[in-house]
Amino acid sequence: MHHAAALLSLATAIPPHQFHQARVLEAAREVLAPRYPQFDTLASLFANTGIRHRYGVMPMEWYLERRGWPERTKAYLDGAEALFVDVARNALEQADLAASDIDTVVTVSSTGIATPTLEARVAKQMGFRGDISRVPVFGLGCAGGVSGLSIASRLAQARPGSNVLLVTFELCTLAVRHDELTKANIVAISLFGDGAAAAVLRAGDGGATQIEATGEKLWPDTLDVMGWSVDPEGFGVIFQRTIPDFVTEHMGPAVAEILARMELTRSEVDRFVCHPGGSKVISALERALSLDQGTLDHERDVIADYGNMSAPTVLFVLERARRAGLPARSLLTALGPGFTASCVSLRHAA
Repeated sequence: MHHAAALLSLATAIPPHQFHQARVLEAAREVLAPRYPQFDTLASLFANTGIRHRYGVMPMEWYLERRGWPERTKAYLDGAEALFVDVARNALEQADLAASDIDTVVTVSSTGIATPTLEARVAKQMGFRGDISRVPVFGLGCAGGVSGLSIASRLAQARPGSNVLLVTFELCTLAVRHDELTKANIVAISLFGDGAAAAVLRAGDGGATQIEATGEKLWPDTLDVMGWSVDPEGFGVIFQRTIPDFVTEHMGPAVAEILARMELTRSEVDRFVCHPGGSKVISALERALSLDQGTLDHERDVIADYGNMSAPTVLFVLERARRAGLPARSLLTALGPGFTASCVSLRHAA
């Protein structure tokens, strides 16, 4: 018998330090402009993102100094542990569960390295059982929120009645580089923030919002579109500004292909819930999905309030859509390194 996984709860969390976009631009100019003559021609990127403010795990002063792997890793571990506990406890409370009720935890993050992984580091503080199944996932980037939900739903479906906790967090600001005098680095500085999201899923006993189907599309020969390079100072962003063009050309056919495998059509989707990579990506998504301009309103609001937090961002959008009232069927979409489109169909009973 097919048991769909139900979404029992959804929570989000942000770190304590808020950065207004104008202040980020001012700080970036102070640090980079003296060594990078092209900076002023790229400064308009900061205004064109649609971002008002975003959040970071460290105070602004921390980012004004050059940092290496040890400092970045310490900031990642400290910041990620605090966010994990905050958002996971919120999700558990919403689901009326204790940490000891969780059978499987899926941890999704691509912005730092931790071994043991984060769910093990916080296990005692959280109160996880000793026999909990741990599924850490690295490398999905901006697709991690949707792909993580897909993975968690399949694990819940495989063991009906078990409780699966998904936690995704990204500390994108820790990848700020002083030595990378490139357009890609300026784009990253103008866009990225930190945040976390968590959800509890269970299959076998119903639920108002169910994961109906999942699907992905991987394009060959697209490794240079998005990702990390790794060098002695830290992660370096691989980020092509052609992403909006790629979305406009490829996302519509990809979604149609994924929906066909789900035995659904575009007309059966009542709402798209998209990872908002930036204002230009949102506009490209509306064109690619044949949506009226302005349709992706929650996406624009999330970008304005938090910036692009990579994997958790689409779950921030879903949280707003849930508060506003989900229609019968929503399709979550995200694009990430690979280059990959990931989709999850949600079926909601009012």
